[in-house]
Amino acid sequence: MAYKLVFISSFAAAIAVLQTMQPRPPAAMNAATLIDRLRSFPAPVYAYLTAAIIVLASAMSKLLRRWDNGHVYLVEYGCFRPQPCYRTPLAVCREHAKLMPYLFDDESVEFMMRLVRRSGLGEETCVPVAYHYMPPDRSLEASRQEAELVIFSAIDDAFAKTSLEPADMDVLVLNCSVLSTTPSLADMVINRYKLRPDVRSVNLSGMGCSAALVSVGLVRNILKISPPGTNALIVSTEILSSQYYIGTDRSMLLPNCLFRMGAAATILSNSPENARFRLGTVVRTVTSARDTDYRCVYMDEDDKGNTAIRLSRHLPATAGRALMDNIASFAPLVLPISEKLRIVLSSLVKRVAAALVMTNGGRGDARLHDILDFHTAFEHFCIHAGGRSVIDEAQKWLELSDHDVEASRMTLHRLGNTSSSSVLYELAYLEAKGWVKKGDRVWMISFGAGFECNSVAWECIKPSATPTNGPWADCIHRYPVQIPSVV
Repeated sequence: MAYKLVFISSFAAAIAVLQTMQPRPPAAMNAATLIDRLRSFPAPVYAYLTAAIIVLASAMSKLLRRWDNGHVYLVEYGCFRPQPCYRTPLAVCREHAKLMPYLFDDESVEFMMRLVRRSGLGEETCVPVAYHYMPPDRSLEASRQEAELVIFSAIDDAFAKTSLEPADMDVLVLNCSVLSTTPSLADMVINRYKLRPDVRSVNLSGMGCSAALVSVGLVRNILKISPPGTNALIVSTEILSSQYYIGTDRSMLLPNCLFRMGAAATILSNSPENARFRLGTVVRTVTSARDTDYRCVYMDEDDKGNTAIRLSRHLPATAGRALMDNIASFAPLVLPISEKLRIVLSSLVKRVAAALVMTNGGRGDARLHDILDFHTAFEHFCIHAGGRSVIDEAQKWLELSDHDVEASRMTLHRLGNTSSSSVLYELAYLEAKGWVKKGDRVWMISFGAGFECNSVAWECIKPSATPTNGPWADCIHRYPVQIPSVV
């Protein structure tokens, strides 16, 4: 519609100009004569020309932003760093569970301890204060206190690393899956940091561990159609206090063992000024249409009416299928042409080999298969630290080395499953190790309730000036650590 208006306005203005000009021989129309002629135009013609130029400039500005592909940038990010007072070693977990026989029977206690030992979590993971009480404090007040602690700490950490201020934020997106308060947690942030009245705020819930990358996709769409210099703040967390399960259903005991406190804040902008990463391809795959996927991560009640998140034993396989669906859309957008040609040639070889096998009466080796080499597109991988089996499944499907998934495994070991914020902790690990260089590309993968899988690509523009000033500041020198094998 804008382009039609530009054309009509320009055409009408041209006619108006031509009507005011008397035909002259070409030789007589020099610069001085043209200027005199323009000065003789009546006021309505000038008004028409001015309006046409304004409309044309506006349309060209929007068109140029589209040609620029609407680049979105990560300016800075920050993570909540838990203090030792929140630590919950395996021995403490066992002692607390044993001291609450009115909540757990012996079989449930042993099941949880066995699961923690096999989960890949270390002895330094942290839980909120509410979990340290016996019985745990599941009140709304405890949840609010946890939310204020982790969210404000992450936001403060992000702003401490940049010249931007909270008042510079035009968009706020906060995601927390299980805690939905009134006013919302997004409003809590607005109140604490006194954001502007015209800030566009969104509060997401129910999307589980994939919500951070869902938020990135949402903010990208907003920034691509916003004026240059628009800034957005994304806050990703999961509040645990009210979600401690006090029953004996094993599928609902799993979150007690895997989830730990955490939060991350990310500042995005459509201006490259002071940016550290450029946002690349974003692909979101939702498999909720499959019944088994829909109920894979499901808030439910047990036979005694206790509410908690139920995790299906099919979760690793579901994550693997969702990842394959996601890769089918993501790979063609990120892999270089050379890798695409290799895949095509490999497919042709496979067909020829199959034909030869048929010709030889079924004898021969027809096990050739296509393997996508994502190392041609990315130097680093941040796979959601949802659990040991989830990381194993992703590593298997993507043909990644142990080094490739080190950030994911060490994040799980040191911090546990911090839900949607885990991929930012993993990026912080990579930077604390000094591995992320200018031009390096990072692939973030998350899985979440629904079921869904999200992929986001980043390109490093400027490595961190203080790589160890983050959630790994006091322990990066001890990592990586050897994780005991599953017994």
